[in-house]
Amino acid sequence: MNAPASNPLPGALADKLTIDTPEQTALEFAIAGIGSRFLALAVDTLIQIVTGMAVMIGSGLLLSSLPRLFARGSVWYVALLLLFFFLLYFGYFAFFEAVWNGQTPGKRFIGIRVIKDSGRPLTAAESVGRNLLRIVDQMPGFYAVGMVSVLLSRQNQRLGDFVAGTIVVHEKALEELRPLWQAPQATGAARYGAAALSAEEFALIETFLNRREALAPDVRYRLAEQIAGQIKAKLTLPDGGPISSEKLLEAVAGERRSTARYA
Repeated sequence: MNAPASNPLPGALADKLTIDTPEQTALEFAIAGIGSRFLALAVDTLIQIVTGMAVMIGSGLLLSSLPRLFARGSVWYVALLLLFFFLLYFGYFAFFEAVWNGQTPGKRFIGIRVIKDSGRPLTAAESVGRNLLRIVDQMPGFYAVGMVSVLLSRQNQRLGDFVAGTIVVHEKALEELRPLWQAPQATGAARYGAAALSAEEFALIETFLNRREALAPDVRYRLAEQIAGQIKAKLTLPDGGPISSEKLLEAVAGERRSTARYA
């Protein structure tokens, strides 16, 4: 199976990332601009400052109440404090992006996420790599190199993104991503034979149904046709006249979700 590749469709906007999946289906992402990224960075920086100040004040109060301990371990105290601030500054981003699937508290608040340029989730190693490059991106002032790179690159990437092969994209709030359709209750009969679908095919259907309201009508129709065309060979289509591709996907997803195979 070939890895997904970025392949903009004709007429696609410059701030859109279009990815052709191995299933030959195009998925579109809105690329986050410098404004959204700056706001997310501002929120994260505020959290870092508050956390750092709290640790400084707390440790200072503790050591002032234990002067003998501070006299003996002042060198260790300074070393641990420097290590803490290094991890707070650089490890903060890598940690949250690794455990929150490409998001920090600031990115989650603004509604953006880091993904691979292939559309795949970010790995822990890639998160560490892209964030270590902040040392260069922030030079010579407050992210001067990073901002220039974002402004000049086609997909708004800073140097860390180029190294890790990542892109920052917009993400709708979870409430907006919930499907408008309701999965039917289990009837005990597999009408379409949805159990024959692979986990990847079912995930593709769910992704489309969850995000379809944010798609342009022509893109929505084309994606529904593409996905339905890929799965029809595995399904048992009942008699009773033709059914639209989108309705078919709803029915198949509802049937699959109503079984014990989906959790």
